[in-house]
Amino acid sequence: MIKVVVSGAQGKMGKTVIQLIRNYNDMKAIAGFDIAYNEGDLVIYDDLFKIPEIPDVIIDFSNPSAIKQLTDYAAAKGVALAVGTTGLEEEHIELLYNAARTVPVFVSHNMCLGISLLLSLAKQAAEILSDHDIEIIEKHHNQKIDAPSGTALMIANGIKEVRKDVYYVYNRADIRKKRDKNEIGIHAIRGGNLVGEHTVFFIGEDETVEISHKLTSRKVLANGAIKVIRFIAQQKPGYYIMQDLISSLSH
Repeated sequence: MIKVVVSGAQGKMGKTVIQLIRNYNDMKAIAGFDIAYNEGDLVIYDDLFKIPEIPDVIIDFSNPSAIKQLTDYAAAKGVALAVGTTGLEEEHIELLYNAARTVPVFVSHNMCLGISLLLSLAKQAAEILSDHDIEIIEKHHNQKIDAPSGTALMIANGIKEVRKDVYYVYNRADIRKKRDKNEIGIHAIRGGNLVGEHTVFFIGEDETVEISHKLTSRKVLANGAIKVIRFIAQQKPGYYIMQDLISSLSH
């Protein structure tokens, strides 16, 4: 039985993951972690160190401000940590890499297997369609704070591995010049209750190739989180990403 603490337990993704965990016999949510203490079916603590039982895995869908406490706790207690939070800065990544020296740490802006496929296809397209312009459009609900999404940046970073001279442009309103060949335009749309849509455009002379992924429910992301929990609970200390999970599933 994998004992799980869900960080960001009062958020939309946290609630979805907690509900889904209840459907499985090989894991159990023993507590939640969020900014405010709350007693209910699952006790939610505002301090990880106050949780009476040590979990096997913490899965996080909260806020970058929680990374310091998450990594401190994981390293101190020997707990595997899976982070799905977006908006991470270099300081947060450094904390996660440091924790990965002593515990398993999994980091992905998107735990959906379909997005991993999109990323793989986008990298292939960037290599084959090397003379095409690249644009990325992402769409999310009107409550999302960060823009562009962590997933859009993850896709752009993947393309940059193939086309190393590209750079990102987020706003052309102040740029009075023709599009540079090495740009990747990244655009964010916010509205309604959109769960998440990402489309990568490869635009050439007289043709456009689009690679797109659309979510209609957070359950897809939560299903990915279940796979992540099972994966990271079995790993040795180290820093893991979605490709490591996918490789394990294909063996």
